[in-house]
This record gives sequence, structure tokens and C-alpha cells, in this order.
Amino acid sequence: MKKNLIVRVKRDLQRVDTRRVISMSNSSDPYPPIEAKLKLTRACLELFLSEGCRVHVITKSGLVTRDVDLLSRLPSVVSFTITTLKRDLGRKLEPRAPPPERRLTAMRKLSDAGVPVSLRFDPIIPGLNDTEIEQIVKAAADNGAKHVTSSTFKPRPDSWHRVRRVFPKANAKLAPLYFERGGRHHNSWYLPRELRLELMGQVKKACDENGLTFASCREGLRELTTGASCDGSHLISS
Repeated sequence: MKKNLIVRVKRDLQRVDTRRVISMSNSSDPYPPIEAKLKLTRACLELFLSEGCRVHVITKSGLVTRDVDLLSRLPSVVSFTITTLKRDLGRKLEPRAPPPERRLTAMRKLSDAGVPVSLRFDPIIPGLNDTEIEQIVKAAADNGAKHVTSSTFKPRPDSWHRVRRVFPKANAKLAPLYFERGGRHHNSWYLPRELRLELMGQVKKACDENGLTFASCREGLRELTTGASCDGSHLISS
């Protein structure tokens, strides 16, 4: 399995402009628990290092620190998704993810090794984790983050079903915000613009106070952007 994966990746790299950033990954975490045994992500990083690729790792896992020897030699950045510092809330929001303190510890370890790190504070859900904005941004800054990417919750049918089931009280307040005052874009629902501006403004303010750059990729609020990229890829050394 591992050998076949590397053969395919190496073949695909022949068609890739290595000056562009390879994202690992926007659709699934490259460090699921089974990675500890299979080491498929590590094998890909080894190949990317040999080919001179630029890499952006996006994860919720502390397992990424295992590969600090590779990441510290790669032109890379690691973004950690953190949505809450509260363990009880974290278990409900992300029931299969490592606890937030483990991600902060991993962030610090990578930063100390010279690997640029950033925070993905996504999603922010009014009534659930919006009261933690200042604490989360400060915690990330204290552990080496240089940039924050943030956005609000944009429910689709499946994610809205989970919110209704897990957070019935919050659902009663969220429903009118999205489905009466908000609007639909493709298959997702958005909060009213003024509320999104308020929430993202709070994140930006916290970033300013802690010396971090800020961007919000999916809100259409470019006036708040202070980072050279939205996702933090500008932190990758050339």
C-alpha cells in the first residue's frame, strides 16, 4: 500500500509546479490515528523534501510533531484547527479529535523547532464558542502562531442536523439567524453580514493585540485582512 502510494505521488509530482504549495489537506486530516502505524503521510513528506516541494499541513493532531525532522527541513507551514479550549465543548464539537491542549503543545514544539505555525479558528458558532475568541487567539500566540485564519459556521443539511441533535438549545437561537436573517450561497447558509463582520472583527482585534496577522477566507470581508495570504501559506520560506 505504502509503496503504491509513493509511486503514484511521485508520478503526479512530475506534472506539478513545485513552486506552488501542496496542501495536506483541506478535505481530511493527514494525521488520523492509523497514520501512527502506516506512516503514509510521513512517506509523502519524505518525497516532497526530496523533490523540493512547498507544503502546508492542516491538522488537529499532535502526531504531526513526529515528523518535525522533515518539516523543519521543508519549506512548510503547519496550521492547527482549534475551535474551543473547553474540553467538554470540544468533545461535542469534535468528538474524535485530540483535546485542544494537545494541539497547543504540538504547536509550541513545532514553532520551537523553526517550523512556522498558524491557527485555524474555524468554525465560530454564535452561542457556542464565540465567547472564547480572545482566549483562543492568545493561546495560539503564546504557543508560536504567527497568523490566524477564521470563519463562521456555514451549515449544510448534514452539519445542521448534527447541531440540532447535539446542541438543541443553541439550535433554537441559531435557526432564525441563518434561515430568516441570513442567506444561502450554493449549498451552505450564511449568518447576516453584520454579524459575520462583528465576529471576524473580534478575531482581528485579538490578532492585532497579540501581534498576529489575520484573514478570513470565506466571509468576503477583505477589509479586515492583514495577512499576505488567507490560509497562512505566506509563512512558508522560499
